[in-house]
Amino acid sequence: MLSSEESLKILKETNALSEGHFILSSGLHSAQYVQCAQLMSKPNKAIKLCNSLSERITNEFKNFDLILSPAIGGIVIGYEIGRLLKKETIFSERVDGKLKLRRDFSIERDQKILIVEDVITTGKSSLECAKIVTDSGGNIAGYACIIDRTNGKSNIKDKIVSEVKLNIPTYTKDNLPKSLLGLKAIKPGSRNL
Repeated sequence: MLSSEESLKILKETNALSEGHFILSSGLHSAQYVQCAQLMSKPNKAIKLCNSLSERITNEFKNFDLILSPAIGGIVIGYEIGRLLKKETIFSERVDGKLKLRRDFSIERDQKILIVEDVITTGKSSLECAKIVTDSGGNIAGYACIIDRTNGKSNIKDKIVSEVKLNIPTYTKDNLPKSLLGLKAIKPGSRNL
């Protein structure tokens, strides 16, 4: 398993964790920005974090049948963890603003499901996946991600196994720290197009 420091180094090397002045999709400002798609676009680096996360999952979750990931950010990490752990992997997609199973994916009654994402911040997507599981009669085995940004502020009550835990403070436009005042703000992210 990698140490937190080793994992953080890889995240920075791949630009999955950037530093500067960012305006997030929420409108809040931050000195750091997470974009795991950058990590997953570099398979030789991503595999190191995925191997380490799969070991953590194996240590924590002894028995589960299936991996469910939310599209789009969770698809690649879910697939890779499934490949490493030899587990079937499916994903949910947004349809009219709600995550749903499509493509003939299904969850059987009493199946134990591990929800795997790239980053968990508020837990919204993970909890939407959990609702899909329980509505299908399945059971939640747990949650796993590369980066856990919940900092105790998520509605997920079960344990989250992660490769890295990050506490990234956010600020309103009127309450910026001096360190951000002199930096040009960048608006990254898929929802800012």
